[in-house]
Amino acid sequence: MKEYALYKGDELLGIGTLKELAEKNGVKPSTIYFYISPAYKKRGNGINRKVLIKLD
Repeated sequence: MKEYALYKGDELLGIGTLKELAEKNGVKPSTIYFYISPAYKKRGNGINRKVLIKLD
């Protein structure tokens, strides 16, 4: 299974699959996956911006 790291600024919110991160943050897996999309990246680099990083 693919694992991801979810950050909010410099703070690590969690590491796990899309489903695990979604459950931990109270959102749908599609919302978590949206954080890695080009559309979300175009929205700016605010402090509260979440970043999803795919782990190898």
